[in-house]
Amino acid sequence: MVIAITIVAVSLWYTNVLVKRVAFEEQKNVRIWADAIYRKTALVNYIEDFFQRLRDQDRKRVELLAEAYKQLVSEDNLTIDLTFYVDMIQGNNSIPVILTDENDNIINGKNLDFDISKVKKLEGKLKQEFSKYPPIEARYYYEKKNYLYYKDSKLFSELRTVLDDLIRSFFSEVVINAASVPVIITDSTKRNVIDFGNIEPGMIMDPVKLESLLSSLESDKSFIEVSLVNQGKSYIFYKQSMLLTQMRFFPIIQLTAIALFLFIGYMLFSTARRSEQNQVWVGLAKETAHQLGTPLSSMLGWVELLKMDGLSPDTVAELEKDILRLENVTDRFSKIGSPPNLKNENIIEVIYHSVSYLKMRTSKKVNFVIDFPENLKVLVPLNIHLFEWVIENLVKNAVDAMSGSGEIHISMEMDQKYVHIDVADTGKGIPKSKFSSVFQPGYTSKKRGWGLGLSLARRIINEYHKGKIFVKSSIIDKGTTFRISLKKDKENRDIYTANII
Repeated sequence: MVIAITIVAVSLWYTNVLVKRVAFEEQKNVRIWADAIYRKTALVNYIEDFFQRLRDQDRKRVELLAEAYKQLVSEDNLTIDLTFYVDMIQGNNSIPVILTDENDNIINGKNLDFDISKVKKLEGKLKQEFSKYPPIEARYYYEKKNYLYYKDSKLFSELRTVLDDLIRSFFSEVVINAASVPVIITDSTKRNVIDFGNIEPGMIMDPVKLESLLSSLESDKSFIEVSLVNQGKSYIFYKQSMLLTQMRFFPIIQLTAIALFLFIGYMLFSTARRSEQNQVWVGLAKETAHQLGTPLSSMLGWVELLKMDGLSPDTVAELEKDILRLENVTDRFSKIGSPPNLKNENIIEVIYHSVSYLKMRTSKKVNFVIDFPENLKVLVPLNIHLFEWVIENLVKNAVDAMSGSGEIHISMEMDQKYVHIDVADTGKGIPKSKFSSVFQPGYTSKKRGWGLGLSLARRIINEYHKGKIFVKSSIIDKGTTFRISLKKDKENRDIYTANII
């Protein structure tokens, strides 16, 4: 056991050292990865800011164009050289613009991807496309007005597409990371998932599991906050890699598997050992029964001769009782290993008969007390010879525990299904730690003895009668109580007495 514990401890310690090393390397990679995310975020934000400046420049150019149109159509500027304004309008080669009147009739346009001569009015989908930004008013005389509609320049639109691709690639690079870190990207609510990587999709799709995972990562501060222009705040949650998790639990799983294997091996060995012990028991018992048969036959003949010689009838009667007892013992041994023949017997009569025989062959200093009337009838499926053997073993153990002087008290309780027989003595008692050990073969507290009595008793009650025998209670130097629990006969279960006196 000490060697096994040492091996387990060393294995766990060394695995923990390896896990710490891998965790350190992984944390270093995660720090590098997180730093790369911050740098990439700064780059994306810079590009977005640059695009915003381009957008503002486009707006200013359109405003200049609107002013140029005003100057061209103004009656006050007929004597002024308008070459500058004409050059300004003609120099616009990138921003799509449409000039309309108050009724959205198209007056002019430039940098358009359709034939303006075929479109007379700005309406429907076309107007929606050019209404991304509010039109610029170009008043030309009195109360009449022109409106200059425009949208992003082709160059800006192309750059916008590039930026969107860049943001998408940014998220992709985050979730498909070289550090193999499980990642979840959410919006500012920390609950709506934008993207994820190195995580089972089933966990993301299950709202309960996802909520639990995000709450756990949030409480561990395992997230990075990033702010992207036009995207708002986003949160990048991450946790330790699956490899590291597996390494943490691998030794436990490995040791559990080894323990399970050893347990199964031990159970198989124990079963084989018990089977071998049973075969030895059966062989020994049957051989004993066979050996006792021959002298018993001779003793029966000698008793008949003693009767013919006129020996005292009382003496002959006692001899016949002992011979009958030997026949019962022989019968008991012959039944070991064979299916017992159980019959409904009156257990009260069986107990009184057993105690009567033992009382005649026990010290007069031992007082027997039976706490239930002899005329009571309680039917229990029994093999009389084997059950009497159990009572005999309990009584003999009690006498030995009391050193031949004391009281043996036998009482009975019943419930709807079971009969409980308690055999108590006033002997030296049994330590609580030995309550189970006393039924093991070979256990004995006597200088002489095989330690088989209680082991046989348990085998007879548990295996042959399907009941239970155990130490109900014991107090050192005050006594021990053994309890036998047997099932009643089914037809006798309506007889219920909580306590028989």
